[in-house]
Amino acid sequence: MPDRLVDVQHLRKSYGGVVALDDVSLHIDEGETLALLGPNGAGKSTTIEILEGYRVRSGGDVRVLGEDPQHAGAAWRAGLGIVLQSSGEASVATVREELRALAALYPRARDVDEVLAAVGLEEHAGRRIASLSGGQQRRVDVAMGIVGRPRLLFLDEPTTGFDAEARREFWSLIQGLQDDGTTILLTTHYLEEAAHLADRIVVIAESRVVAEGAPDAIGGAEARVPIVRWREGDRVHEQRTHEPAAVVAALVARLGEPEALEVVRPSLEDVYLGIVAGDRSELRA
Repeated sequence: MPDRLVDVQHLRKSYGGVVALDDVSLHIDEGETLALLGPNGAGKSTTIEILEGYRVRSGGDVRVLGEDPQHAGAAWRAGLGIVLQSSGEASVATVREELRALAALYPRARDVDEVLAAVGLEEHAGRRIASLSGGQQRRVDVAMGIVGRPRLLFLDEPTTGFDAEARREFWSLIQGLQDDGTTILLTTHYLEEAAHLADRIVVIAESRVVAEGAPDAIGGAEARVPIVRWREGDRVHEQRTHEPAAVVAALVARLGEPEALEVVRPSLEDVYLGIVAGDRSELRA
């Protein structure tokens, strides 16, 4: 059985009378990639800051790498890799200089050349970080996050601002880390990214967990019932059905070739939006 690197039970966080997290429970096993999703203000950042040891919780139990982040020391922190959404002003040091300086702070650091190869920056090792493109600088961020050989890597909105090609290249980089056994906690607003990279997804809305599961199963079977859509006269019709082929056959028998016929299978984004909207409706009721 894999080790459980993150175990959160009944986590709560309040700021005065404002509840930021309400009875949140989740876990991450070694070698797993968990995507933590939710709308802005749902509690994702607060959860991650508590797991990283930067914010004190109001209640519940949290164990990260076997320790309570509120009381863990420098040796524990060396087991974490953190790639923030924004790394601030780019350094005037070269890529190799920056990585060597950081590697010296860790007891079991990766070889710098190995890290450069892992993130595809061998050809840019001698360049100043400030002179690199945005995508290349993001690779430097990841290199800095993994040079200490972390058991757990936090990726906070890692591809924000990337074009489609750069995002796909970055996914390949992350998949290489996954193949090496790196455990990852990913936050992203790109649902396709979560579907591509995550083993499991946890959705937080209104300060609590509202759904959890594999990308192709979260939300349950009913959330993925196909929709048959067609035009008849001036009206567009649609029908949710577990038997789309039978519905299409009946339409063809009745109308011949239906106009604008399509069978739509809900994407992860469709399911996610339904989960979040449904949760908000429930809380308003």
